[in-house]
Amino acid sequence: MEHKRITVNGLDLAYVEAGEGPLVLMLHGFDTPRLYRYLLPALAEAGYRGVVPTMRGFAPSQVPSDGSMRLPDLIADANGLHEALGGGSDAVLIGHDWGGFTAWGAAAAAPERWAKVVVNDVPPLEFYDRNSADPERIERYVHFYFFQMAIADQLVAADNLAYLDWLWNHWTGTVPGYDSTEDRKAMKEGLNTPERLHLGLELYRQNFPASTFGTPDWEMIRVLDKLPSQPTLYLHGTEDPVVDAETLAELVAMLPPGSDGAMIEGAGHFLLSEKPDEVNERILAFLAR
Repeated sequence: MEHKRITVNGLDLAYVEAGEGPLVLMLHGFDTPRLYRYLLPALAEAGYRGVVPTMRGFAPSQVPSDGSMRLPDLIADANGLHEALGGGSDAVLIGHDWGGFTAWGAAAAAPERWAKVVVNDVPPLEFYDRNSADPERIERYVHFYFFQMAIADQLVAADNLAYLDWLWNHWTGTVPGYDSTEDRKAMKEGLNTPERLHLGLELYRQNFPASTFGTPDWEMIRVLDKLPSQPTLYLHGTEDPVVDAETLAELVAMLPPGSDGAMIEGAGHFLLSEKPDEVNERILAFLAR
């Protein structure tokens, strides 16, 4: 496993690489690239070249000079990484959380770059309308609203980023044997300065802006208006309430031939760390088809 750096779209991005073969690019979200610590060596052993970049703005990658954390730029970073890393038409794109939103958009925007797509715990945008007025659903997404406030920069930073500890536990399942301590520590290290923390919050402010969120002028509607044309695997934890088994079946039916999906029993939002053996097995089986 090697730690490297690469310039994409004018940004110096850090990444970890292991293995040789077709490129598999793994994108993280408002969490940590450490979530891929189990999948990366498994892919390398299976004959793939796994690459896990650190998102723009998160340490140790460069802070964008224009402060943009907009989804179109995250998508451009993903497709730019494919180009810069010499990926072929057999490359695979995997995303989780904001990396999932990015994967949906990047695969649809440049289908010639990606042979297969895997998305974890972030369904296509239209599925977020389901039960959106349910008070429990609103409460579950409280950080989307809280992060819009300017004072969130101060409150999230307080007590060694205690809010991020709460948020992680808010979204995880109760999985025996999973200790989130090191994952939460790595997340905080990625947001280790006021500037980086601000950019992390800007993911929500710039992509779910209070003035247009949910209106026809909302940019993400246009950015994510198409699904991938490639076979896609969608995985979701049963303790993450956005998708249930019925919704999953509908989701998979909308995807192109060769696609598949599964609910990971007992896992919450961080299934890559919570249930690594099952997740790795499903992803490797999908890629081998």
